[in-house]
Amino acid sequence: MSEPFDPATLVYDARGLIPAIAQDATSGEVLMMAWMNARAVAETLASGRVTYWSRSRAELWRKGDTSGHIQRLKELRVDCDRDCLLLSVEQTGAACHTNRRSCFYTAIIEGEEVEMIAPETS
Repeated sequence: MSEPFDPATLVYDARGLIPAIAQDATSGEVLMMAWMNARAVAETLASGRVTYWSRSRAELWRKGDTSGHIQRLKELRVDCDRDCLLLSVEQTGAACHTNRRSCFYTAIIEGEEVEMIAPETS
């Protein structure tokens, strides 16, 4: 099946948002989860730079504009229910605002929370 993609066909929540999971295109590592609205999806597809919706600032947030930690879109996938996105990205620098490669840097091991990824140093 091949047809033009329309971001309006996605299933957004009551706030007009859809979860978007960013995954490293080369390693498959899950880097982060953020939110997108239809404008963010359209901007990401048009520019190739991943753009999210910042809930705290109520504005579009193009990843890396202030930090330099840019995400370039390699592939966008839509799940079967059309209510979640998987972004395959080329990540420059840390994906997490804590300066770690991934936002998923802690694990629960035998009931203990363990830090698995240290912050990157400059």
